[in-house]
Amino acid sequence: MRGVSPPRGVRPASLRGHQPRKRFGQHFLDDQGVIDDLIESIGPQRTDVMVEIGPGLGALTEPLLACLDHLHVVEIDRDLARGLRESVSSTHLTVHETDALQFDLALVGERIRVVGNLPYNISTPLIFHLLDQAARIDDMHFMLQKEVVERMAAEAGSTAYGRLSVMVQHRCEVQWLFDVPPESFNPPPAVDSAIVRLVPRAPDDLGAIDPGVLSAVVTAAFSHRRKTLRNALSGVVSAATLESLDIDPSLRAEMIGYLDWRRIARASMVQQH
Repeated sequence: MRGVSPPRGVRPASLRGHQPRKRFGQHFLDDQGVIDDLIESIGPQRTDVMVEIGPGLGALTEPLLACLDHLHVVEIDRDLARGLRESVSSTHLTVHETDALQFDLALVGERIRVVGNLPYNISTPLIFHLLDQAARIDDMHFMLQKEVVERMAAEAGSTAYGRLSVMVQHRCEVQWLFDVPPESFNPPPAVDSAIVRLVPRAPDDLGAIDPGVLSAVVTAAFSHRRKTLRNALSGVVSAATLESLDIDPSLRAEMIGYLDWRRIARASMVQQH
């Protein structure tokens, strides 16, 4: 989708000298090639209901508005929120001036697509906040710290595999799309970044598992990565139960795929009753 002509005026004169604020983790994407590749990966369609988190100076907002009838953005910085309101008619853009960690997607509707260059200092809790609302979401495309994307996409047996891998993969299909170097941002972050696509699984695919139980089981296991499942889960499920599931109690947590973690959580739910 290179060559898309965005509407003019999304970056008002009042924000041209805006200084990135550390407390909001602001690193503004300004690499046009990366922007084009990201928009192409998202593939926005005219009638999509889309929410952009952290629009900043409008690097993604501009090309998204060129493709959509309407766009919702969530921005906590009052100056940036005001600038967006001043530059784009409310007919085409709704600015929600709030903390994304508190934002309720029910305000927008159903079948929502979510995109954003997420502040790295809150990216993991923000992902979990959105996963709690996954029933409303069709897909999510995010710019994140590369290490976080690596952990999300990691397979069992890798050093990057852990609680985040299991909890995200339980709820979503994860696709690591491409990496983004620090020089693509102003100011450049101290880490590499990456683009990830998350597609929530259908409710029928989740196995009627209480997410709180799954989280407790996985947290217990990965809090003691050097311990075997027999020892790490001793207060959660017995070794005999693991064996009945054809799961070797002598394995460590990083060797167990998310489908087996579902089975362990289900067994734990049964034991609790």
